[in-house]
Amino acid sequence: MISTQLSVVSLRDLTLVQAVHRHGSFNSAARAMHISPSGLSHQVQKVEQALGTPLFERGGRRIVPTAGGQRLLEQIDAVLLAAEHLQQAARAGAVAFGGELRLGVPVSLGPYLLPHLIEPFPQHFPGARLSLSEGKPRGLLRRLHEGELDAVLAPPAPIVSGITMNPLFFEPWELIMRADHPLAGKRQVALDQLEASEAILMAESHADGEGYVQDVSLESLAALVTLRGGHALVPALAHDRLASMPDIVLAKIKGQAPGREIALYWREASPWRAELQAFAELLRRLARQRPGLRVIDALR
Repeated sequence: MISTQLSVVSLRDLTLVQAVHRHGSFNSAARAMHISPSGLSHQVQKVEQALGTPLFERGGRRIVPTAGGQRLLEQIDAVLLAAEHLQQAARAGAVAFGGELRLGVPVSLGPYLLPHLIEPFPQHFPGARLSLSEGKPRGLLRRLHEGELDAVLAPPAPIVSGITMNPLFFEPWELIMRADHPLAGKRQVALDQLEASEAILMAESHADGEGYVQDVSLESLAALVTLRGGHALVPALAHDRLASMPDIVLAKIKGQAPGREIALYWREASPWRAELQAFAELLRRLARQRPGLRVIDALR
């Protein structure tokens, strides 16, 4: 039986506790949740009193969970995720994804793949809306795990318990150069023809090296090439957009080009498993229509 004290704790109260844990600060959590810091502190104390134990250590520069609080916070996360699944199941009916698919996409993929989804998505999933969030793959996968997103498109990553990964396609890199580069007139360039010291490297395509550039859009990367000269590797789906920029040329990489795999991730407990598998197949179908992409067959 649930105690009388705990029964008066609402899901909103638990969400506020979760926000304090995520932000590590009452002030930051209060701003994010649109509540006063004093009001937030009162609600957290209400939950702590109902549970009979403190959840956080107070007084330091960053709010951290107590040893017992860490275990209880994991249970609070599970309760909130179960509540979201309850809400989704109640909305399910005949509309795919309960009426909305919250999809996370990396900034280096979204602008170049998603325009091809605008027309076919409502045709395949009538009545459903596609809501998009862009970000870094790691952050998007964290939001998926925490229930903020329904699915994420991202390169392969270590699988977290409770998350399903469905590989979709391989996307090769292409070479981007300034128009006055000595190799700019060639349609194909071998990597060993390039000066390594002139590379402007994207964090997603290289682990290290000189000219390392991190967390910029592909348009910004192209602008750096225009300013500095040199060269960079960019995903093939961005070819048309980048080729339209002034003073920029692109070339294929001779031989077996490096690249990235893209997979679709979702929670194993999602009530939309069948719809998500159908969505993955739609993405494979779109990939077959894009030059250079190699589709990865569905897992059997």
